Amino acid sequence: MPPFSGLMLDDGSRSKKPYKWQRVLLKVSGEALAGDHTENIDPKITMAIAREVASVTKLGVEVAIVVGGGNIFRGASWAGCSGLDRSSADYIGMMATVMNAIFLQATMESIGIPTRVQTAFRISEVAEPYIRRRAIRHLEKGRVVIFAAGTGNPFFTTDTAAALRCAEINAEVVLKATNVDGVYDADPKHNPDARILETVSYNELSCLTCKTLEILRKLSSVRRLVPS
Repeated sequence: MPPFSGLMLDDGSRSKKPYKWQRVLLKVSGEALAGDHTENIDPKITMAIAREVASVTKLGVEVAIVVGGGNIFRGASWAGCSGLDRSSADYIGMMATVMNAIFLQATMESIGIPTRVQTAFRISEVAEPYIRRRAIRHLEKGRVVIFAAGTGNPFFTTDTAAALRCAEINAEVVLKATNVDGVYDADPKHNPDARILETVSYNELSCLTCKTLEILRKLSSVRRLVPS
């Protein structure tokens, strides 16, 4: 496949058109990478994501990505099995996100998108450690940065990591690629009467318990702690 044209541009030649957002963070769930779930990772899905990201970066918009790992291993689901404690289970889940990140990086670079993977704990042989200033510099140079290993701490989800990284790198929006088509007032998988919400306020978020809203609640909290 020929490399995607127009991405390897220097800072002076990149598009400077005023788009609504200049720096975005995309949260990709592990389930989304699994596609129809015949395999842990569906190459057609990773290629579709890569092409979408390519079309955006070509416009000069800076893109960071946080990946989940639920398609390979979800710590909360395995905690307690065969003596596996929750912390250890979560660390295994973090390593699953690194696997997804490396696969997604390879897909992106196969079509010419310069990409870096940064992990919340050190795996120096395969990825860079997360360093905030380095991540921002990569973005400024037109590279896509994939954040893996969540926050590096057990008991925190990759949705929390997405909200945290968004605030740290001063991204203007979190876009979530997941297996639901919007924000609901309840979990649509378990409640057939769940209603999709066209708009939602921060105060309304605090009253909702649906897990699909976790990233929004976390972002609201982090925004109060980390100045943008």
